[in-house]
Amino acid sequence: MNFDDLFGHFGQHTVDGLSKGAIYALIALGYTLVYGVLRLINFAHSEVFMVGTFAVLGLWTAFGVENNPPIGQAILFLVLGLIVAAIASGGTALAIERIAYRPLRRKNAPPLIFLITAIGVSLVLVEVFGLLLPRLLGGAVPSMFSRERIILGMPTILEQKTVIEIAGIEINNIQLIVFVSVLAMMAALDWFINRTRYGRGVRAVAQNPETAALMGVNQERVIMLIFVLGGIMAGAAALLWSMRFGITQSSIGFVLGLKAFTAAVLGGIGNLRGALVGGLFLGLVEVYGATLFSSEWEDVIAFVVLVVVLMFRPTGLLGESLGRARA
Repeated sequence: MNFDDLFGHFGQHTVDGLSKGAIYALIALGYTLVYGVLRLINFAHSEVFMVGTFAVLGLWTAFGVENNPPIGQAILFLVLGLIVAAIASGGTALAIERIAYRPLRRKNAPPLIFLITAIGVSLVLVEVFGLLLPRLLGGAVPSMFSRERIILGMPTILEQKTVIEIAGIEINNIQLIVFVSVLAMMAALDWFINRTRYGRGVRAVAQNPETAALMGVNQERVIMLIFVLGGIMAGAAALLWSMRFGITQSSIGFVLGLKAFTAAVLGGIGNLRGALVGGLFLGLVEVYGATLFSSEWEDVIAFVVLVVVLMFRPTGLLGESLGRARA
């Protein structure tokens, strides 16, 4: 075990873990919003994130973006990427709800049917994007019967440069953008849910859908809203991921989606602030564990920690549902 590296560069590993966990937190919001209102685990949400990464790649490819463009162009392409990814992911999330889940709700299908449907939708999206998009983007083309999934690279939109250095701990520009963006979006979503009329409708349906309907709350609009909001957050996470790691593939959402779901559960699924806490906590655990043991054990360590936490804290670290959440 590499204790010297862990404690010798503890501050730097902490920064790396927080920046990674912040992306998990944004994706986790989609799980926690849907579960908080519908008590549904939307396993297709991981592919909503995947669609966002492909939207960013498609936009940058269409404009012929090259590595390290001038700062003005870089900002423009980042803003456009955010808009396109948010629209693509939000639209995909809404389409999933309208096409896959709404008919089941009208038939009062049991929860298990929703879960199976979510997994089925997830697999369909993985296969469609895995087989069609490499052809459209001009990359290497897998055989129709091959299980191979091509990893597609993205241009480096921003060159990493250290912008803050404190006691030997370096924070680069990309990490800073990730921190600021995630905190701003989390704060905006928290304000929206707790302070606006539409947010009160979301909390009312989450707490008691029958009473909310009697009070005039349109449940269908609330459900559409939470899927779109979760999709927008996943699109924003897709842009941040693309900017930091610069790759995507059709199966990219699988492990990331599981980790984001883990983050939501760790923080207390159904709790917006818990998603942030769980994501940051998971990012730290992964980086610390990978440093202490090996990067090959990163995923194992993350899920072992989930099991241990839930053994002693089944409701998660914060454990408050969306319906009872207050600012």
